Amino acid sequence: MLHILHHDHHLIAIHKPPGLLVHRTGLDAGETRFAVQLLRDQIGQMVWPAHRLDKGTSGVLLFALDSDTARLIGQAFEQGTGIQKTYQAIVRGWPQPEGLIDHALKRMPDDMRTQREEIQAAQTRFTTLARGELALPYDEFPATRFAKVQLQPMTGRRHQLRRHLKHISHPIIGDTTHGKGPLNRAVAAFIGVQRMWLHARTLALSHPVTGQALNITAEPGPEWAIWDSYVKDATD
Repeated sequence: MLHILHHDHHLIAIHKPPGLLVHRTGLDAGETRFAVQLLRDQIGQMVWPAHRLDKGTSGVLLFALDSDTARLIGQAFEQGTGIQKTYQAIVRGWPQPEGLIDHALKRMPDDMRTQREEIQAAQTRFTTLARGELALPYDEFPATRFAKVQLQPMTGRRHQLRRHLKHISHPIIGDTTHGKGPLNRAVAAFIGVQRMWLHARTLALSHPVTGQALNITAEPGPEWAIWDSYVKDATD
C-alpha cells in the first residue's frame, strides 16, 4: 500500500518510495510497477501525476483526481507560481554552508519538443545541514567526506538537482547517472544500503481549486538515520 499524505476531492499526495517509477517509460521498459497504476488501484479511481520524481528519489508526489484539476496544477508547476519544493540529499564532499547554483541546462532528450538543442535557465538554492566522514578510502584520500544538504529548486528542469550538484563537484551519493559509480558501490557496501540519497521532503502550494495553502511533508525513511553516526559537524 502506498502511504497517502494528503487526500481531498481534487488532489492526492503520496510518499513515493525509492525505486518506484511514476509512470511507464521506454527508458525502463523492464519495469512493471508504477505509482500511477498502484495508486489508481488503491483508491479505485483515475489519477493524473502533477509532476514527477526520478525512480530513485523518494518523497512527496502529487496527483490530480480529475482532468480539470490536472490542467490547473500542471499549469502551476510549469509556471512555477506559488509552488515551493524542498529536498534533502547526501552528497560527496563538503559544500559551502549555503549558495545559489545558477547554471543553465540543456533540455534532456525525452523532453525535446523539436530536434534543435535548447538551453534552459536553471537555479537551485542549497544549504549544508551537516558534514561527516566515512572511514572509507577514496582515490588518494584516507576517508570519504559527505554532507547532508537541503535543496530548493527555483526552476523545474529534468534531473536539475542531480545535474546541478554534479556541476559544483558534489554529486549525490547513489546517483548512477550523474555521480561516481565506483564510489557509489563502495559507499553502499560500507553502510549496507543501496539507493540514490535524494528525498522530496516538502511541497508547499496553493490549492488549484480552493486556493487553500497546502504544505505536504514526507519524513525521510529510517535508512537516513545511518548517516547520523558519521556526522562530525551538524548545523541543523
